[in-house]
Amino acid sequence: MDLGLADRTVLVTGGSSGVGLATVRALLDEGARVATCGRDADRLDKAAARLGAGDDRLLTGVCDVRDATAVRDFVARTADHFGALDGLVNNAGQSRMKRLAETTEEDWRDELELKFAGVLNPLHAALPHLRASDAAGIVNINAVLAKQPEPRLITTSAARAGILNLSASLARELAPDGIRVNSVCLGLIDTGQWTRRHAAADSGLSYEEWQAELAADRGIALGRLGRAEEVAYAVLALLSPRASYITGTSIDVCGGVGRGIL
Repeated sequence: MDLGLADRTVLVTGGSSGVGLATVRALLDEGARVATCGRDADRLDKAAARLGAGDDRLLTGVCDVRDATAVRDFVARTADHFGALDGLVNNAGQSRMKRLAETTEEDWRDELELKFAGVLNPLHAALPHLRASDAAGIVNINAVLAKQPEPRLITTSAARAGILNLSASLARELAPDGIRVNSVCLGLIDTGQWTRRHAAADSGLSYEEWQAELAADRGIALGRLGRAEEVAYAVLALLSPRASYITGTSIDVCGGVGRGIL
């Protein structure tokens, strides 16, 4: 099925690796024009080289989503370079592995700032351009932690829940402008962090065996970690103009680890 993304312009934050990079690649494969940013210039350059897209299809820039001015400049550069902006994927972020007793006031401030600035700064900068699109869509990359808290990730769980609530509020507020807002909530996805943890564990197990044990421990019904491209497919489906009646919802890409019914 043609998703209708050819020649559309989409900005993806945190696109130098993992889910962000997979989303950029999938968008390019669909014929979209893509702008992506990250904090590490070297990683961005390496990602762009692997993607092999020309300047007419791919724009990259160094940008910290917590810096509103830098985000505003990159969004303006994107709109100027491609002449439009039709979609926004808020992907930049990380997890903080700490329990309550281990967290500091600074941990809470940093986590909340990163999660909320990572959505609000790109949103505010992109809104004038998205309002001009005839098929504008926003996808916020979130986690099942938003609905199923994890005590070992207490600050991240709380911040993720806030972003899920914010996304639903934005969907209602921006609907009259023709802008759809949805979320993709991730479970355990096989990115670089898990291969590093496998190496550090020195368990004697192959990565596949170690991954299966991890999946069993975390209650993942499909018995494995997800792949970044599996997340990208869900993101593209929600961005697609063919999803024109879908807003204010979330899709779990988690292999069945979610145990709620909503």
